[in-house]
Amino acid sequence: MRRSSVKSIATAALGAALVLSLSGCGTAPWAAGTGTSTSATPTKTGTPTPQATITSVVNELATGSAQHQLVAGDAALTANYWSTLSMDQWTASANKPISFSLIGALGTDQGQGVYLSRVSVVVAVSGPTGSLDALAPLSDQASVSPGYDIKSPYSYSQTFILPAIDPAATSVTLSFTYELLIQTTPTSSTYAKQTASDQLTIAIAE
Repeated sequence: MRRSSVKSIATAALGAALVLSLSGCGTAPWAAGTGTSTSATPTKTGTPTPQATITSVVNELATGSAQHQLVAGDAALTANYWSTLSMDQWTASANKPISFSLIGALGTDQGQGVYLSRVSVVVAVSGPTGSLDALAPLSDQASVSPGYDIKSPYSYSQTFILPAIDPAATSVTLSFTYELLIQTTPTSSTYAKQTASDQLTIAIAE
């Protein structure tokens, strides 16, 4: 065989080897991308719009009346609250009557008397942004000694009038202080003093 023929065959064989080598380095079909990008596109998020806060106003006389159970030493007290003025008429400018009654009983009752010597009420006024000017305190000092008999079946009843308040008011909170005198024995002329406190919140109509 001539040398030129051998050289040609060798060159052809080398070329075929190169083709096979390059084909073997290619990417497998199942590993090839589809041409679609898989990176997530960032989503624009704006600043959340703040939601309006709705503050409900407590009204313990919404049903017409309220009853609270109190304790003063050995005395158990029942306080009832109501108003002769309907709640939709409890406006800031109106004269607002608040009525209440108090009746007591002793846990270790041996016949002692239970008397109310004084009741006082502090009226706090609230508006949308906080406290407003308060009203002057209200009170009732017993005109008899040692006080008003509140032992069941007797009770004490009173009505206070709340005058006009700040037009921006949304509620009033009445803080009651009941000062009691409890007879130490059924025939004694000495008394033990006890105090009971209570609160009542009433909404102001627009």
